[in-house]
Amino acid sequence: MRVALMIEGQEGVTWDDWVALAETCEAHGVEALFRSDHYVSGSDESRPVLDAWATISALAARTTKLRLGTLVSPATFRHPAVLARMAATADDVSGGRVTLGIGAGWMEREHEAYGFDFATARARVARFGEQLEIVHRLLRDDRVDFEGRFYTLRDAPGLHRPDLALLAGGSAFPGTTGPAVRFADEYNTFFATTDEVRERKQRLDDACTAAGRDPATLRYSLMAPCVIGTDEAAVRASAQRIGARFGRDGDDVLERYAERGPVGTVERVIERLREIESLGYERVMLQHLVHTDLVTVELIGREVAPALASRHP
Repeated sequence: MRVALMIEGQEGVTWDDWVALAETCEAHGVEALFRSDHYVSGSDESRPVLDAWATISALAARTTKLRLGTLVSPATFRHPAVLARMAATADDVSGGRVTLGIGAGWMEREHEAYGFDFATARARVARFGEQLEIVHRLLRDDRVDFEGRFYTLRDAPGLHRPDLALLAGGSAFPGTTGPAVRFADEYNTFFATTDEVRERKQRLDDACTAAGRDPATLRYSLMAPCVIGTDEAAVRASAQRIGARFGRDGDDVLERYAERGPVGTVERVIERLREIESLGYERVMLQHLVHTDLVTVELIGREVAPALASRHP
C-alpha cells in the first residue's frame, strides 16, 4: 500500500503553503502530493485559489523526488489539447513525476461563476470520455486525428510523454469505467464506505474483463478523509481543527469520516489502510483538510507510510 497526501487547493492554500507542504512531504517520506482542481471554495468564496497546473509546474521545479498530480482536473475546464500540454510540460519540468487525473466535473457553482458549460451529468461524462481518449493519444501517438461530439483534432502532433500516468476519477459507474479501462493507468474512487470500496472495485474488474483488459493492469486507488493523531487526545484535537475550519463540530467530523476513511491513532489508521489494501487498492490519497498542519504531514510520512511500505519491499 502506497500513501499520498491530498490537499483541497481551493481552500485558501497560498504559494508559501504549497512550498511548505511539498518540502515537508519530501523531508519526511510522503511520496506523492495530489491537489484538487477547483476554481471556487466550497465553504468560503473569499479564500484564494491558485491554479492547479500552474502550481504543479512550479512545485515540479522546487522539488526533486515528490510525485505531483491532480485529483482530479474536470473535463469541463480545459480543452484536452491544452490540458495534455500543461501536464506534459509539468512532467518534463519534474523529470517524469506527474500524474494527470481527469474527471467529469461536479461543482455547479464554479461553472456558473466562471462561465464553464456545466450541462447535464450525462454530457459531462461523455465529454470526459472524449477528453481521456484524446489526452491518452496525444501523450503516446506521433499524430492524432479525432472526430467526436465535443472535440475535433486534425493531424495534431503528439507530445511524446508515453510514461505520463493517466488517472481517471469517479464512482465506478459505466460512464467513467468504460473510458478508464481503455485509456487510464489508474482509477481513483473517493469518499466511500468499505462496502462501496469493495463494490466499486468489482465493477471495475468486471469492466476490464468485458473490455478484454486484465484487471491487474489497472491500478486502483482511493481518496479518503483522514483524521490522525499519536493518541486519542491528539485525534480529537485534529478533528476539532478540521471542524473549526469548515464550520462543523469535531465529534461530527469523527463520526462522518470514520465511515469513509482512516480515523484514529497511527495504529488504527494503519489497520484501516491495510483493510483497504486487502480489497485490491494499491494506494490511498489521504485528504488533509487543515493544510497548515505540517505536524500531521510529518506523522504520515514518518510512521504511516513506512509501516505500509514495509510489507512490499
